[in-house]
This record gives sequence, C-alpha cells and structure tokens, in this order.
Amino acid sequence: MYQGPGRLCSALLQRDIVPVLRVSTLCLPVKRSGGLKRLFPPAKYRCCHSVCVKNPNITAVASKAAPASGSVDSRNVCSMGGSSSRLYNALAQTLSSGPTPQTEPCQEGAPDVEPCDADELRRQCEEVLRNRPPRFQRGFVFPGGSAHQGRPIRVMQWNILAQALGEGKDSFVQCPLEALNWSERKYLILEEILTYRPDILCLQEVDHYFDTFQPVLYSLGYHGTFCPKPWSPCLDVERNNGPDGCALFFRRDRFELVDSASVRLAAAMLKTNQVAVIQTLRCRATGRSLCVAVTHLKARSGWERLRSAQGSDLLRNLQAASGGRCGVPLLVCGDFNAEPGEDVYRRFSSSSLDLDSAYKRLSADGLTEPSYTTWKIRPSGESCHTLDYIWYSHRALGVDAVLGFPTAEQIGPNRLPSFNYPSDHLSLVCDFSFLPPTDRPVQP
Repeated sequence: MYQGPGRLCSALLQRDIVPVLRVSTLCLPVKRSGGLKRLFPPAKYRCCHSVCVKNPNITAVASKAAPASGSVDSRNVCSMGGSSSRLYNALAQTLSSGPTPQTEPCQEGAPDVEPCDADELRRQCEEVLRNRPPRFQRGFVFPGGSAHQGRPIRVMQWNILAQALGEGKDSFVQCPLEALNWSERKYLILEEILTYRPDILCLQEVDHYFDTFQPVLYSLGYHGTFCPKPWSPCLDVERNNGPDGCALFFRRDRFELVDSASVRLAAAMLKTNQVAVIQTLRCRATGRSLCVAVTHLKARSGWERLRSAQGSDLLRNLQAASGGRCGVPLLVCGDFNAEPGEDVYRRFSSSSLDLDSAYKRLSADGLTEPSYTTWKIRPSGESCHTLDYIWYSHRALGVDAVLGFPTAEQIGPNRLPSFNYPSDHLSLVCDFSFLPPTDRPVQP
C-alpha cells in the first residue's frame, strides 16, 4: 500500500533505518521557470527515493511502483550551451559544509530538473579536470558466444568511495588530500559514468546522493533509488554529508520499474548494518523482465561468517523477488568485500539461481576472476584484492563485452585513489543480452 512522505518517513524512523543526515543543497535548472532552485532543502531525515515490494518475504519499506514518467533520452536533448551553462555552474558551486537547520522530515518524488546533454556535461567535466593527469585508457574485451537480441544492456558496478570516508577515515597514505577534494572529485566520478553511459548503474558508498547524483543523473535520463546504511561510518566524520549507502539507477527510456525493495540484510535472524536494493525492471523494447540488485557487504578480515550470512540472506531475497531458477533473469552487482576463496563467493557461484560472475570472462579459460578490483595503500600496507562482482543468470543472459582493467603501471606506484582516479575501487562495466528462449539450456 502506498505511503505518503510523512508516513513513510515515520515507518523508516521506527525501524531505525534512516539516521540523521546533513544534506547540502545544489542548484540546477528547473522545468517550471528555467531559473535556479534549491532542489533539496536541508532536511533532518531522508528516505529512499523509490521503494516498493510485493513479496512479503522481503524485508523492506514498501509502496506500489508506478511506471516512470517523463522518459528522456539524454542522447537526444538540446545542448545546454558552453562552459558557462547552468548545470556547469551548479556543479561548480562549493557544497555547504556547515551545520544545516532542521526542516521537513521527508521528501519523495523525482527532482524537478531540466534534461541535459551527456556529451556537453562530459566536456564540462574534462574542462574542470584539465590540470589533472590523463585518465586510464581501458578497452572492452569481447568474449563471444552470446546470441544477443537487439541492443545490449550495459551495466556498471562501482564503489565510488564515500567522500567522508575518503577524507576522514580511510587513511590513504599515498594519496594527497587535495586529490580527494569533492569540488573536483565529483567531476572525476561523473566523467567515468559518462564515459561508459550504462543503462543500469549500481553504486556503493554513496554519500552525496541528494545533492549530486540524483539530480544530475535524473537530468541525464535516469531513475534513481537510494538506501542508506542504518549506522553509516560517515556519520562519525565531522562535517559529513549524511550516511553512505547503495544506489541503483536505470535509464528511463530503456526500462520501466515494476517492483522495488530496499533490504536490510540479516544474519542469524538479526538485522545488520548492510543493505541492498532489489528491483524488477521491464525492458521497453522487448517487454522482457530483469531483476537487478546492488549491495555492499561487511568489510574487513575476521568478518567472513557475517558476510556469508548476509550473502545467504540476499540470495533468499533474490529467490523471492525473481521467482527462482526458471523465473526472471538476475543481475547482482556489489562490493562483496570477499575474495573468490571466501564462503560467500562460493554460495553465490553454487546457488540454485544459476549465477555466474561476468568478470571471469576476462580470463583465458573463462574460470578465473581478475587479480584485483581494488588497490590501495594504507598505514598497514598495500592492499590489492578482488572484492567487486557482477553476477548474472547465465542461462538467460549472455555476456557480450567486459571492460578491461588498467595495468599496475597505469595505476602507478601510489595506487588508488589518485589525481586521475576518484576511488579505491575500479569500476566494472559489462554488456549483456537476453538469450533467445529457445537457446536456453535444458533444465536438468
């Protein structure tokens, strides 16, 4: 049943899902007057922008999904003009860093912003970043063997590094603080997204959702959903921008939303601090459905059993949302904080949902994960691990292309993040296609 903003926020607070946020405001062009408007007044509480669920087995805050309206293809909109355009000026503003007054308890609904041109915005990002080193040159690998139908679905998975953690808690000893300045780092993040222009975008450690990612990506034609961690470590950092969480975006011209759930993962029947967003989308071109999920499991060594339990809970939710092995195809993106040898990885690779890891297709035998998806240097030493994955239903989806990784030489001796890369995690990008029903392997 639909819940209005006030009721929905009250429900969230009762569940201790949304803690106090400080949200900076951002000015963008609005449809009604063409002038500048503060899209999101500072608010004490924020809730997920779009949440709904039909299956009662999924732990979520729920409402009935409505088809996305006002579909805009960012590739076919009028240009915003030169470097003095309104969106450029809006992004260039210094984000408020002081305490914010308390106002309305909750807001729902899409931001009221004008469409913007993706090519022009990317040029503006490049202009801001002109004094930074060139970004990595990464090429796609085409593994072959996918009998695709129509235009592939591009999926991007990325832990973008929460701003509060990058500056306040993560201790990247080889990364200068000026490289992490949000006034420029946000352009590096946007440039990376605009370089690959995914149809589905799954992000972790998002702590600038309402003032940056939601309005900017909506203006580019995306629908967004955000689910914060209940006890985000960002809130322990002075002058933070609220909790970090998972965000899922999809192109409104490519998909319509059927169902959505924001899930607080459980372990041993207890709710944990990790979350996931699970959505069922319908492809507008083919009418076929796709279940997409984004998550971020517990970090650090010594927590392997908790990650395994969280993964099991996520698999149960995915089973319910997708209908199981013969149901809706799945795409599961996330920072699992687990190497391929961990139990949670084995649970996903051996589950009854017939999931496979897309990035194994980079290897010569198609069976080996990459050597790293994150590479950083902290006071404890160098950390090079494979923690990020894109899982997919290999019986219903084919992998058409996989974005390769930069070499150690390209990354450089100081590793990540850096002046030319905004996160300690590398982005994962894959092109998928629906397999024709007649080509699906016979079920045993």
